[in-house]
Amino acid sequence: CSAIDACESSNGGCSAKAECRRTTPGNRACVCGAGYTGDGIVCMEINPCLVNNGGCDRNAECTQTGPNQAVCNCLKGYSGDGKTCTYISLCSQNNGGCSEFAICNDTELTERTCTCKPNYIGDGFKCRGNIFQELLRNSNTSKFYFHLEALSIRDVTGPGPFTLFVPHTDVLNSDPQVSKMIFPLQMLLSAASQLLHFPLQVKDWTAKGVMAQVLRYHMVGCANLLYKDLTAITNVTSLHGDLIHISYSQNSLVLNNKAEIILSDAVGTNGVIHVINQILVP
Repeated sequence: CSAIDACESSNGGCSAKAECRRTTPGNRACVCGAGYTGDGIVCMEINPCLVNNGGCDRNAECTQTGPNQAVCNCLKGYSGDGKTCTYISLCSQNNGGCSEFAICNDTELTERTCTCKPNYIGDGFKCRGNIFQELLRNSNTSKFYFHLEALSIRDVTGPGPFTLFVPHTDVLNSDPQVSKMIFPLQMLLSAASQLLHFPLQVKDWTAKGVMAQVLRYHMVGCANLLYKDLTAITNVTSLHGDLIHISYSQNSLVLNNKAEIILSDAVGTNGVIHVINQILVP
């Protein structure tokens, strides 16, 4: 007589994922293979993700890749190897895309808010200070700022509101050829001689000590006049004391029948700036 091998046929009736082990003649035991669990007759893959998130960080996703095998991947908004995941602050790089004059606050994953700092206004992505500060930050108006600084004119640093009509930087430049580049030809034909003499006038006014009066003639106090507001009025009084006449025709605003507003509505905390293509002379 010979012992019957219970595992000889069909893996002894064990699962294909199990090992059939002979015990006593005619008997066997079914043992699930590595990565599987069950009674040996039925064996199922072990999913490590079902217990303690597979050993992954709580801010990671556990994904089963095979029997008792898994990978850990940090969730969106986090970085790391999956076992350890660290929150990525949107505000940590480039201020989260907010303005340099804004405060960036992380709110939710992949979300943040931008809020202008005190004494600045805007949507958080663009923040403006008072119009005196904004004159310097804008290349179109920076020359006017330097003229104010040179004469210690700080009227527009106050609470306001103010409205400024600022000659474009190129108009105030010492090189008259540069100043001609930014204006349409038909405009130059009517104002060419004045444009060419502006640099000379500025030097002359400065030498005679009247430049401060000229600069204040470009400022209006106690009024925050946007472009649409200017279309509805005919004159305003400057800080110099003289009137500035306003006319609106052919979709253009013209001051004193000469200076056209070419850029408008740069709003600051204490007023608004409009850029004009000529110097106003009181």
